[in-house]
Amino acid sequence: MPPAGDLFVVCKQCGSQVSPYITECPYCGHRLRQRAPKLPRVKRRRGVLGRFVPRPAFARSPSAVGSPRRRRFSRQAHHPRGESRPVATIALVAAGCAGWVVVSGGYVSFTRLAIVGPPRGDWWKLLSSPFAYRNGLYAFAALLATALFGWLLERRRGPVVVAAVFLGGAVTGALAALALYEVPIVSGANAGALALLCAWAIPDLQALRRGYYYEGDLLGAGAIAAVLLVLPYARPEASWLAGVVGAILGLVVGTGLHLVDPPEL
Repeated sequence: MPPAGDLFVVCKQCGSQVSPYITECPYCGHRLRQRAPKLPRVKRRRGVLGRFVPRPAFARSPSAVGSPRRRRFSRQAHHPRGESRPVATIALVAAGCAGWVVVSGGYVSFTRLAIVGPPRGDWWKLLSSPFAYRNGLYAFAALLATALFGWLLERRRGPVVVAAVFLGGAVTGALAALALYEVPIVSGANAGALALLCAWAIPDLQALRRGYYYEGDLLGAGAIAAVLLVLPYARPEASWLAGVVGAILGLVVGTGLHLVDPPEL
Protein backbone atom coordinates (compact mmCIF):
# COMPACT_ATOMS: atom_id res chain seq x y z
CA MET A 1 0.00 0.00 0.00
CA PRO A 2 1.46 3.44 -0.83
CA PRO A 3 2.09 5.93 1.96
CA ALA A 4 -0.96 7.79 3.21
CA GLY A 5 0.45 11.12 2.06
CA ASP A 6 0.98 10.10 -1.63
CA LEU A 7 -1.62 11.55 -3.97
CA PHE A 8 -0.33 9.74 -7.08
CA VAL A 9 2.34 7.35 -8.36
CA VAL A 10 4.38 7.56 -11.59
CA CYS A 11 4.04 4.80 -14.20
CA LYS A 12 7.52 3.43 -15.04
CA GLN A 13 6.43 2.60 -18.59
CA CYS A 14 4.97 5.93 -19.82
CA GLY A 15 5.80 8.32 -16.97
CA SER A 16 2.16 9.33 -16.36
CA GLN A 17 0.87 10.27 -12.92
CA VAL A 18 -1.88 7.86 -11.89
CA SER A 19 -3.88 7.06 -8.76
CA PRO A 20 -2.11 4.98 -6.10
CA TYR A 21 -5.21 2.77 -5.74
CA ILE A 22 -5.21 1.12 -9.22
CA THR A 23 -3.30 -1.91 -10.51
CA GLU A 24 -2.85 -0.95 -14.20
CA CYS A 25 -1.92 2.31 -15.89
CA PRO A 26 -4.97 3.66 -17.77
CA TYR A 27 -2.72 5.25 -20.43
CA CYS A 28 -0.40 2.44 -21.48
CA GLY A 29 -1.80 -0.64 -19.68
CA HIS A 30 1.43 -1.29 -17.79
CA ARG A 31 1.01 -3.46 -14.70
CA LEU A 32 1.75 -1.33 -11.65
CA ARG A 33 1.28 -4.00 -8.93
CA GLN A 34 -0.07 -7.53 -8.58
CA ARG A 35 -3.03 -6.71 -6.33
CA ALA A 36 -4.92 -3.57 -5.34
CA PRO A 37 -3.86 -1.93 -2.08
CA LYS A 38 -6.15 -2.28 0.92
CA LEU A 39 -8.24 0.71 1.89
CA PRO A 40 -8.10 1.81 5.55
CA ARG A 41 -11.02 0.54 7.60
CA VAL A 42 -13.23 3.10 9.35
CA LYS A 43 -14.26 2.26 12.89
CA ARG A 44 -17.99 2.10 13.27
CA ARG A 45 -20.38 2.08 16.18
CA ARG A 46 -23.87 0.64 16.46
CA GLY A 47 -26.63 3.24 16.21
CA VAL A 48 -29.85 3.50 18.18
CA LEU A 49 -31.83 1.36 15.72
CA GLY A 50 -29.14 -1.33 15.41
CA ARG A 51 -27.54 0.09 12.27
CA PHE A 52 -23.85 0.79 12.00
CA VAL A 53 -23.11 4.49 11.58
CA PRO A 54 -19.70 6.18 11.24
CA ARG A 55 -18.23 7.58 14.40
CA PRO A 56 -18.22 11.41 14.37
CA ALA A 57 -14.94 13.06 13.48
CA PHE A 58 -14.69 14.95 16.76
CA ALA A 59 -15.08 11.68 18.72
CA ARG A 60 -12.15 10.07 16.84
CA SER A 61 -9.86 13.04 17.29
CA PRO A 62 -7.65 12.66 20.40
CA SER A 63 -7.49 16.45 20.82
CA ALA A 64 -11.27 16.78 20.75
CA VAL A 65 -11.98 14.03 23.30
CA GLY A 66 -12.51 15.65 26.67
CA SER A 67 -12.80 19.13 25.19
CA PRO A 68 -15.72 20.94 26.87
CA ARG A 69 -16.62 22.76 23.63
CA ARG A 70 -17.54 19.42 22.01
CA ARG A 71 -19.85 18.28 24.75
CA ARG A 72 -23.52 18.43 23.87
CA PHE A 73 -26.75 17.99 25.73
CA SER A 74 -30.15 16.82 24.53
CA ARG A 75 -33.20 18.42 26.12
CA GLN A 76 -35.54 16.09 24.27
CA ALA A 77 -33.94 13.00 25.81
CA HIS A 78 -33.97 14.62 29.26
CA HIS A 79 -37.54 15.87 29.01
CA PRO A 80 -39.80 13.29 27.30
CA ARG A 81 -42.76 15.68 27.56
CA GLY A 82 -41.34 17.60 24.58
CA GLU A 83 -43.53 15.71 22.11
CA SER A 84 -46.85 16.70 23.76
CA ARG A 85 -49.10 19.45 22.45
CA PRO A 86 -48.37 22.91 23.96
CA VAL A 87 -51.80 23.32 25.54
CA ALA A 88 -50.83 26.17 27.89
CA THR A 89 -49.23 28.19 25.09
CA ILE A 90 -52.25 27.66 22.83
CA ALA A 91 -54.59 28.78 25.62
CA LEU A 92 -52.56 31.95 26.33
CA VAL A 93 -52.39 32.92 22.65
CA ALA A 94 -56.08 32.16 22.14
CA ALA A 95 -57.00 34.31 25.15
CA GLY A 96 -54.91 37.18 23.78
CA CYS A 97 -56.55 36.90 20.36
CA ALA A 98 -59.98 36.86 21.97
CA GLY A 99 -59.11 39.94 24.02
CA TRP A 100 -58.04 41.85 20.93
CA VAL A 101 -61.21 40.84 19.05
CA VAL A 102 -63.62 41.84 21.81
CA VAL A 103 -61.86 45.18 22.44
CA SER A 104 -61.36 46.18 18.80
CA GLY A 105 -64.88 45.06 17.93
CA GLY A 106 -66.39 47.21 20.68
CA TYR A 107 -67.93 44.31 22.57
CA VAL A 108 -66.01 45.13 25.76
CA SER A 109 -64.50 48.46 26.77
CA PHE A 110 -60.69 48.61 26.84
CA THR A 111 -60.73 50.14 30.32
CA ARG A 112 -62.85 47.23 31.51
CA LEU A 113 -60.00 44.75 30.91
CA ALA A 114 -56.83 46.87 31.08
CA ILE A 115 -55.38 48.73 34.05
CA VAL A 116 -55.94 52.45 33.56
CA GLY A 117 -55.41 54.29 36.82
CA PRO A 118 -55.77 52.80 40.31
CA PRO A 119 -57.72 49.51 40.32
CA ARG A 120 -60.23 50.75 42.97
CA GLY A 121 -61.03 47.21 44.07
CA ASP A 122 -60.92 45.66 40.57
CA TRP A 123 -57.86 43.52 41.32
CA TRP A 124 -59.01 40.94 38.80
CA LYS A 125 -57.62 43.32 36.16
CA LEU A 126 -54.16 42.03 37.12
CA LEU A 127 -55.16 38.82 35.31
CA SER A 128 -57.20 40.37 32.51
CA SER A 129 -54.79 43.15 31.49
CA PRO A 130 -52.30 40.78 29.76
CA PHE A 131 -55.06 39.88 27.29
CA ALA A 132 -56.32 43.42 26.58
CA TYR A 133 -55.11 44.90 23.27
CA ARG A 134 -56.16 48.07 21.51
CA ASN A 135 -53.57 47.98 18.71
CA GLY A 136 -53.11 45.13 16.24
CA LEU A 137 -49.35 45.51 15.80
CA TYR A 138 -48.76 45.40 19.54
CA ALA A 139 -50.98 42.34 19.80
CA PHE A 140 -49.13 40.63 16.94
CA ALA A 141 -45.66 41.23 18.44
CA ALA A 142 -46.62 40.20 21.97
CA LEU A 143 -48.62 37.13 20.93
CA LEU A 144 -45.92 35.99 18.49
CA ALA A 145 -43.28 36.13 21.22
CA THR A 146 -45.65 34.36 23.63
CA ALA A 147 -46.35 31.60 21.11
CA LEU A 148 -42.70 31.04 20.22
CA PHE A 149 -41.07 31.05 23.64
CA GLY A 150 -44.07 29.57 25.40
CA TRP A 151 -43.92 26.60 23.03
CA LEU A 152 -40.15 26.20 23.50
CA LEU A 153 -40.40 26.42 27.29
CA GLU A 154 -43.38 24.08 27.41
CA ARG A 155 -41.44 21.44 25.46
CA ARG A 156 -38.81 21.59 28.17
CA ARG A 157 -40.76 22.21 31.39
CA GLY A 158 -44.42 21.49 30.78
CA PRO A 159 -47.66 23.54 30.68
CA VAL A 160 -47.84 24.41 34.39
CA VAL A 161 -44.49 26.20 34.33
CA VAL A 162 -45.44 28.15 31.19
CA ALA A 163 -48.72 29.37 32.67
CA ALA A 164 -47.06 30.26 35.98
CA VAL A 165 -44.18 32.15 34.36
CA PHE A 166 -46.45 34.08 32.00
CA LEU A 167 -49.01 35.10 34.59
CA GLY A 168 -46.34 35.69 37.23
CA GLY A 169 -44.43 38.04 34.95
CA ALA A 170 -47.59 39.90 33.90
CA VAL A 171 -48.98 40.27 37.43
CA THR A 172 -45.64 41.25 38.97
CA GLY A 173 -45.04 43.83 36.26
CA ALA A 174 -48.51 45.31 36.73
CA LEU A 175 -48.00 45.53 40.51
CA ALA A 176 -44.71 47.35 39.98
CA ALA A 177 -46.42 49.87 37.68
CA LEU A 178 -49.21 50.38 40.23
CA ALA A 179 -46.66 51.01 42.95
CA LEU A 180 -44.61 53.51 40.94
CA TYR A 181 -47.14 55.55 38.95
CA GLU A 182 -50.11 57.52 40.21
CA VAL A 183 -52.03 56.81 36.99
CA PRO A 184 -50.61 53.53 35.67
CA ILE A 185 -51.55 52.15 32.25
CA VAL A 186 -50.85 48.45 31.80
CA SER A 187 -52.17 46.20 29.04
CA GLY A 188 -50.92 43.49 26.75
CA ALA A 189 -48.51 40.64 27.28
CA ASN A 190 -45.12 42.31 26.88
CA ALA A 191 -44.25 41.45 30.50
CA GLY A 192 -45.48 37.86 30.21
CA ALA A 193 -43.72 37.30 26.88
CA LEU A 194 -40.44 38.68 28.24
CA ALA A 195 -40.76 36.41 31.27
CA LEU A 196 -41.15 33.36 29.00
CA LEU A 197 -38.25 34.47 26.80
CA CYS A 198 -35.85 34.99 29.68
CA ALA A 199 -36.85 31.75 31.43
CA TRP A 200 -36.25 29.82 28.23
CA ALA A 201 -32.87 31.47 27.52
CA ILE A 202 -31.20 30.61 30.85
CA PRO A 203 -29.92 27.10 29.89
CA ASP A 204 -28.49 28.39 26.61
CA LEU A 205 -26.84 31.32 28.39
CA GLN A 206 -25.28 28.92 30.88
CA ALA A 207 -24.06 26.67 28.06
CA LEU A 208 -22.60 29.67 26.23
CA ARG A 209 -20.80 30.83 29.37
CA ARG A 210 -19.24 27.39 29.90
CA GLY A 211 -18.33 26.90 26.24
CA TYR A 212 -20.80 24.06 25.60
CA TYR A 213 -22.93 23.50 22.52
CA TYR A 214 -26.41 25.06 22.71
CA GLU A 215 -29.40 24.62 20.40
CA GLY A 216 -31.17 27.97 20.64
CA ASP A 217 -30.67 31.21 18.72
CA LEU A 218 -29.67 33.72 21.38
CA LEU A 219 -29.19 36.53 18.86
CA GLY A 220 -32.75 36.13 17.59
CA ALA A 221 -34.07 35.96 21.15
CA GLY A 222 -32.18 39.14 22.00
CA ALA A 223 -33.68 40.93 18.99
CA ILE A 224 -37.21 39.91 20.01
CA ALA A 225 -36.54 41.00 23.59
CA ALA A 226 -35.34 44.40 22.33
CA VAL A 227 -38.54 44.83 20.30
CA LEU A 228 -40.70 44.03 23.33
CA LEU A 229 -38.76 46.46 25.51
CA VAL A 230 -39.01 49.27 22.93
CA LEU A 231 -42.74 48.73 22.22
CA PRO A 232 -43.94 50.93 25.13
CA TYR A 233 -42.30 53.97 23.50
CA ALA A 234 -44.51 53.42 20.43
CA ARG A 235 -47.67 52.25 22.22
CA PRO A 236 -48.50 54.14 25.44
CA GLU A 237 -50.84 51.38 26.66
CA ALA A 238 -47.82 49.07 27.08
CA SER A 239 -45.80 49.60 30.26
CA TRP A 240 -42.00 49.52 29.97
CA LEU A 241 -41.67 48.98 33.73
CA ALA A 242 -43.93 45.94 33.58
CA GLY A 243 -41.80 44.53 30.77
CA VAL A 244 -38.54 45.02 32.69
CA VAL A 245 -39.97 43.47 35.85
CA GLY A 246 -41.36 40.55 33.84
CA ALA A 247 -37.96 39.95 32.27
CA ILE A 248 -36.27 39.97 35.69
CA LEU A 249 -38.83 37.49 37.02
CA GLY A 250 -38.22 35.22 34.03
CA LEU A 251 -34.47 35.29 34.66
CA VAL A 252 -34.94 34.42 38.33
CA VAL A 253 -37.40 31.59 37.65
CA GLY A 254 -35.33 30.24 34.75
CA THR A 255 -32.19 30.20 36.90
CA GLY A 256 -34.01 28.39 39.69
CA LEU A 257 -35.39 25.77 37.33
CA HIS A 258 -31.96 25.31 35.78
CA LEU A 259 -30.37 24.74 39.18
CA VAL A 260 -33.07 22.32 40.33
CA ASP A 261 -33.41 20.34 37.08
CA PRO A 262 -30.55 21.15 34.65
CA PRO A 263 -30.48 19.66 31.12
CA GLU A 264 -28.43 16.49 30.75
CA LEU A 265 -24.89 17.20 29.52
